[in-house]
Amino acid sequence: MTDLYQSQRAMRNMRKAAMQRGVIAILDIGTSKIACLVLRFDGPGRLGEDERVGSMAGQSSFRVIGAATTKSRGVRFGEIDTMAETERAVRTAVQAAQKMAAVRVDHVIACFAGARPRSYGLAGEWMLQDQVVSEQDVSRVMAACDVPDIGEEREVLHAHPVNFALDHRTGLADPRGQMGTRLACDMHLLSVDAMAVQNLLYCINRCDLEVAGIASSAYVAGIASLVEDEQELGAACIDMGGGATGLSIFIKKHMIYADSVRMGGDHITSDIAKGLQVPMAVAERIKTRHGGVHATGMDDREMIEIGGDSGDWEKDRRSVSRAELIGIMRPRVEEILEEVRVRLDAAGFDHLPSQQIVLTGGASQIPGLDGLAAKILGQRVRLGRPLRVQGLPQAATGPAFASSVGLCLFAAYPQDEWWDFDIPAERYPARSLKRAVKWFKDNW
Repeated sequence: MTDLYQSQRAMRNMRKAAMQRGVIAILDIGTSKIACLVLRFDGPGRLGEDERVGSMAGQSSFRVIGAATTKSRGVRFGEIDTMAETERAVRTAVQAAQKMAAVRVDHVIACFAGARPRSYGLAGEWMLQDQVVSEQDVSRVMAACDVPDIGEEREVLHAHPVNFALDHRTGLADPRGQMGTRLACDMHLLSVDAMAVQNLLYCINRCDLEVAGIASSAYVAGIASLVEDEQELGAACIDMGGGATGLSIFIKKHMIYADSVRMGGDHITSDIAKGLQVPMAVAERIKTRHGGVHATGMDDREMIEIGGDSGDWEKDRRSVSRAELIGIMRPRVEEILEEVRVRLDAAGFDHLPSQQIVLTGGASQIPGLDGLAAKILGQRVRLGRPLRVQGLPQAATGPAFASSVGLCLFAAYPQDEWWDFDIPAERYPARSLKRAVKWFKDNW
């Protein structure tokens, strides 16, 4: 069972090893689709000196050489519900992407949307022995952060140092090599349900693949969809997927908050299926072709042929007005956005210098959604498309692929996380922290 508790540190080492070999796969396990991209890294500076996502992400040192998507099976609310079905779907996507890339892949980096993420802001400080900040000092100040008791059933998914202060200077991205006496650090820690992570790792291992990293979909969608100044000045990314809507807030190029709403595009489809009494596949087709959230006078007259194959001629020949369809869709869309607003308010989003909101994900493509979101969220809202990445097929450039593209950038330019530093063991303050780090301490 020990391989289920793979440490983040071991994953990071595995990622480096995979990148030395030059190929790695990206796996976005969603509720409506499973996407797999195969990346090839080239050139000696595979990771480059500056491991941050810049505006040149499209010109980065990797290219997509294989891509495949398959209908997701066995996933609900962004979490694995039926292991065997999800395993089959993952195998299908990975094999198709490998075939297109004409290369075998052993390592994957995966992202997922559910697992009830919870954000914590931590702070710690450390008096420097020597006047110059060393790698060791950064490790020690992180170890000094007071980690809350996140609970037995939770695991740490991300732990980013988001700000350093040296004496009276704050807002430092990297204090190493600078002089001072007191170093302070603010850290953002994201915890998720442990079981959801274990299931994900187990499923990928059953597909004969090694996990070289896991990430939150909300985080990677933000990396892909927010432009550089939005990441710097403060913006929220709302990733509207099939089974869950992820939410992440960035400032100074770091994620400082993430959450998820357990509703998404599939719930809208399900409402249409119930309202019109049609199968889910028909409801999905009607939603994507004719859906919307703003009804005008024209929509009363625009009739939509439902079609069907129930064998009842009357039932299969039915048609509804577009206004009726919008009447079914709008309440659910409003409910999702209201839930998002509650979480943005709880995070104190209105205190940021800039309050841009970017909608992405497959369900963000409903016509008129940005206008409705601006009304409900009370901020500037724009629709986001992920950054262009070399070699990405045209079919995979839409908002539905924000997480997949973000995961490519996460693989190529990882931000420093807690486990990239040798945190001295004697500095763990509480039992709760010991438990939180146990799973990435196993391989130290």
